[in-house]
Amino acid sequence: MIFQRGGCVYIMTNKVHSVLYTGVTSDIISRIWEHKNKTYPNSFTAKYGCEKLVYYLPYPHIEEAIAAEKQIKATNRNTKIKLINELNPEWKDLYVALIEE
Repeated sequence: MIFQRGGCVYIMTNKVHSVLYTGVTSDIISRIWEHKNKTYPNSFTAKYGCEKLVYYLPYPHIEEAIAAEKQIKATNRNTKIKLINELNPEWKDLYVALIEE
């Protein structure tokens, strides 16, 4: 029997919002902690200082989150900015609220 797990698609940015990184994970809190602490120092997010979680959207199944990630990655920067502005117009770091839940 195959058990399906949920997942999240998310967007990270740097302090000046000049870089956007889109990712997917089944454990959003741990994954963002890894980004913030540069667990993988040679990664894109570590190289470009993407430590601020500005967008995330949970899905009941990881496959849905993966599909959403692919859709977002296929769009241009303006579309990503629109997504962020709809959810988080002040571009606050959503990680703080996430760990307080």
